Amino acid sequence: MRDDIQSIDTIAFDDGPYPRGRIGFICVANAGLTEGEMARMAPPGVGLSFTHMPMRTECTVESLAGMEADLDATLAAFLPARSDIDVLCYNCTAGSFVIGEDRISAKLSAHSSGARATTLLSGVRAALDALGAETISLGTAYTADINDLERRYFETAGIGIAALSGLGLMTDVEMNRVSPGYLRDFAISLDRSEADAIFLSCGALRSLDIVEEVEAATGKPVICSNQASFWHCLRLAGIEDRIGGFGQLFRCA
Repeated sequence: MRDDIQSIDTIAFDDGPYPRGRIGFICVANAGLTEGEMARMAPPGVGLSFTHMPMRTECTVESLAGMEADLDATLAAFLPARSDIDVLCYNCTAGSFVIGEDRISAKLSAHSSGARATTLLSGVRAALDALGAETISLGTAYTADINDLERRYFETAGIGIAALSGLGLMTDVEMNRVSPGYLRDFAISLDRSEADAIFLSCGALRSLDIVEEVEAATGKPVICSNQASFWHCLRLAGIEDRIGGFGQLFRCA
């Protein structure tokens, strides 16, 4: 019988399709935008991996806090299959401040082998620092009780809130369907003279589509959840690309 299998010594290998690094995202099970938005922003040579955390349909303080119980099991199932992840991010804005950044990052670090652990909210903080923003106008997808927790988070961190308004939405399906035109007008309405930047909070809103339009209208930097998260993950991975089309943040080191 003829043997058509080549010797392994004759096969040429290189650094693979993503030689610059791979970023892993722990997403909410209900999330409908994360994969697509991160792929839009990814520069050549950067790989993306995603897994999803269980969460009840309605976004409440209780359902956000409840995700912590499933985080260990989610990580245990995801990480052994992906040993090449350089940065690992828990990609839920409200979950980050309800559960706590330190608690989440500690769990990510405990399960990963060398990946740098972070949260979406840590990315927002890093983005605000990079932009020199000490006071923000804050627009969210959330109800008043979650907004109060987010206000408290930023004020405890020394970041002033010039304006705060939430859309009062309870499900990711509703959040995903808010039109970019409405988000543009909503963001512009939040602008205040004392605000250094505008932050649209929630990775389920299509805010990425209108960042540059709002920046042009207000003359201020605009950040949104998935944009800040991805920018921060790139920088943690040592990738300093300036990427056009996603606001002033992507022109920061």
